[in-house]
Amino acid sequence: MKRENLVEYLDGLLQPANFHDYCPNGLQVEGRADIERVVAGVTASQALLDVAVGRGADAILVHHGYFWKGEDGRVTCIRRQRLKTLLSNDINLLAYHLPLDAHPELGNNAQLAARLGWQPEGRFGDQDIAWLGSVAVPTTAGQLATQIGSALSRTPMLIGNAERPVCRIGWCTGGAQGYFEQAIALGVDAFASGEISEQTVHLARESGVAFMACGHHATERYGVAALAAHLSRHCGLQCEFVDLDNPV
Repeated sequence: MKRENLVEYLDGLLQPANFHDYCPNGLQVEGRADIERVVAGVTASQALLDVAVGRGADAILVHHGYFWKGEDGRVTCIRRQRLKTLLSNDINLLAYHLPLDAHPELGNNAQLAARLGWQPEGRFGDQDIAWLGSVAVPTTAGQLATQIGSALSRTPMLIGNAERPVCRIGWCTGGAQGYFEQAIALGVDAFASGEISEQTVHLARESGVAFMACGHHATERYGVAALAAHLSRHCGLQCEFVDLDNPV
């Protein structure tokens, strides 16, 4: 598949032009023109780049790429080595951040809900990134944390009363603890995200709404994996998702 055709297909599928993001979406580093083998992962770390080189990838597809707003743009040290690896091996880097969070089928929030049996009922937050819904069967916060831990193979940090009944839930993968207060105002019994901040603990304790920090990486493995599988089915590419664990 030609590089430009793959980028056009992904842009049509994920609609990055509809988002005001913190990084460029789509093709971030240009490599060879023809693409047959794709390695996908959550983050374009040096470890993922090395795997891609070893497996003869023509392109790397990630959720977390490069060139974030506000970061130092000089090509030195770690940034230099990463770019050197891509350029010297003629590998394309494609990254989709908020568009992959938001996609109604392949997105991180959609995929997380599917794994946990949550029923989406609405969205909220900046650019409607966060989701609202209900659990499949009424439960407690403690039981829900156990279910999440089993599904993600990562025990979440539960802040709040483990005995609190949970029917209505809000969620947003990654570093979305900033949406917790909005979720509380919308009447959820619990909110799940990847990360937690100091002030999140006080909000949970004072509101009585349970907060679950489930891991940034752990909650965002599934969107890019689903996207890679989609490309394999629909574009005839050899796409492999590589999960390089991150404890955060």
